[in-house]
Amino acid sequence: MNRKKLVSLIEKGESLTVEFKQRFSEYNKIAKEFIAFANTKGGTILFGIDDDGSVYGVESEKSEMELIKETFQNYCEPKIEYEISYNDLDNKEIVCVEIPESKNKPHRIQDYKSNLDLNTAQVYIRVNDKSVLASKEMIKILQSRSNEQILKNYSINKNEKIVFEYLEENDFITAKHLSRLANISSRRASRTLINLVRAEILAIHTNENGEDFYTNMK
Repeated sequence: MNRKKLVSLIEKGESLTVEFKQRFSEYNKIAKEFIAFANTKGGTILFGIDDDGSVYGVESEKSEMELIKETFQNYCEPKIEYEISYNDLDNKEIVCVEIPESKNKPHRIQDYKSNLDLNTAQVYIRVNDKSVLASKEMIKILQSRSNEQILKNYSINKNEKIVFEYLEENDFITAKHLSRLANISSRRASRTLINLVRAEILAIHTNENGEDFYTNMK
């Protein structure tokens, strides 16, 4: 990363694709950020920059690099692609970690299980300028997108029609809304909405509390 781009990122502040870290903290906390970027749109993490954009620099470029590499190697599953670069800013060393959006989602905190367990997997996604725990529904969507499992010739039934009618008058719908409106279980409501996302009829979103909601595709 060149100096001009680095300064521009700092000036714009944290966002969906940018995160500041004054220093390396705990492995799992840093792995959470790496995973969230890989599972969403990709992004850049700048070590040596405080949340407000203040430039602190890192104490040791080499030590920071080793901690970062160890996090990618031992705390993320499956492995995540990344690039590390360094920049001198105000005579202070900044470590830049760039992570592309993954084609092998969902990534999770390493749990040493051969397969992803929906009940225990710690999968993170990026929402605005925060990394949040993904719901089971979001994990299923990430899996289907990675496997290119788009539903074709999807049948529109009673529950789907209720969704469409509700969205004509409202900006979004949740599984709780659909469960109540259609008098069906939360699990069935969730499955209906997930299928509509897989059919590319609805879009799924997550708020900063980790709750999912669904809207019409734009």
